[in-house]
Amino acid sequence: MTKVLFIRAEWDDEANVWVATPDDVPGLVTEAETMEALSAKLNVMVPDLLDANGYPDGPDVPFELLARKFSIAHRVAA
Repeated sequence: MTKVLFIRAEWDDEANVWVATPDDVPGLVTEAETMEALSAKLNVMVPDLLDANGYPDGPDVPFELLARKFSIAHRVAA
């Protein structure tokens, strides 16, 4: 079975984008405005970068996208 790659995505409040910076895919840093757009970019970029870095051949490249977004909720004054 092929190793599942873990890709972290964090929300950048200043840029209003999701930023992916995984440890398992050398050279990968990308961003997108939505999780759907980020996932679509990763579906293309991950296999390309792995091929460039000599990742073992195989038809599939499984990865798990883990998203994290910090927020602050403000209470309504009573």
